[in-house]
Amino acid sequence: MWFDEHGRKHLPWQEDRSTYRVWVSEIMLQQTQVATVIPYFERFMARFPHLLELVDAPLDEVLAHWSGLGYYARARNLHKAAQVVRDEHNGMFPEQLDALMALPGIGRSTAGAILSLALGQHHPILDGNVKRVLARVFAVPGWPGKHAVAEDLWQHSHRLTPKRRVADFNQAMMDLGSMVCIRTRPRCDACPLRTHCAAFAQGRQADYPGKKPKKVLPVRETQMLLLRNERNEVLLQRRPPTGVWGGLLSLPELPVDEKVAAWSERNLGFAVAEQTRWPVVRHTFSHFHLDISPVVGKVMSEAWTASVMDGADWLWYKGDTDSGGLPAPVSRLLGRLTR
Repeated sequence: MWFDEHGRKHLPWQEDRSTYRVWVSEIMLQQTQVATVIPYFERFMARFPHLLELVDAPLDEVLAHWSGLGYYARARNLHKAAQVVRDEHNGMFPEQLDALMALPGIGRSTAGAILSLALGQHHPILDGNVKRVLARVFAVPGWPGKHAVAEDLWQHSHRLTPKRRVADFNQAMMDLGSMVCIRTRPRCDACPLRTHCAAFAQGRQADYPGKKPKKVLPVRETQMLLLRNERNEVLLQRRPPTGVWGGLLSLPELPVDEKVAAWSERNLGFAVAEQTRWPVVRHTFSHFHLDISPVVGKVMSEAWTASVMDGADWLWYKGDTDSGGLPAPVSRLLGRLTR
């Protein structure tokens, strides 16, 4: 098998393999490459080595250890799923596909990966890498995000997945897509499936899988306030639990046409002096661009000790990472302010 000679066998989640470790790795690997995930996984495991440590931890701390990985709904679902496993499954991960898929944040492919990689159960998978391999080998037309195309690929995956060494096979398919059958300039000369690949035979590797239909992303605008008090602490606000950056700590925001001084008096209850406006920073989400106008300001009185600070959704940030997770652009702005 190609995997025996070329596959990855020493990834952190392959050491001391358990359902818990494989589950955390699979959630992190959604939308994120292996090289990026490895240091996050190792730090996460150092702090939450077992399910109970994750369950008992406040969500803020979980988000703090996730900060920088993006797609923060994954971290919130991870925390929720751990609580469900504790409360409804006596702290033991369910070993049936349907029961595992019922947990927050776990879909069909992720469940199959967890059960096959951790327990050797016979389940096919269909992550992004596997979709690309199968689409090229069988010349499956269309964008895999369409239900009919995905079902076609699922049928191929199910038919090919062996009953023996299923964990190695699934890992091999993921490795093949990640290391050889890559998006651009696939390394067909090193591919063990080259003689069976319809796309290679046709010289049409770039046509598979089909591309997602392009759409113009809308642009939203906001002002973000970097407000410092007399102790050089920066005001942060916790975002609502759902939606963009749900549950994370962020900078206060106001519409681009609002005056900072008036908005601060009305919403924060204290005076702010605007000091500097930085150039607009664009942050792109999957469904829109966010143009951020950063405004550096200073609190003009000691009133910051009262009023708005009575709420649990506000805090003066001292630079400690344990306060909670920070969105990537907010973390960069805070770093610039510190420098």
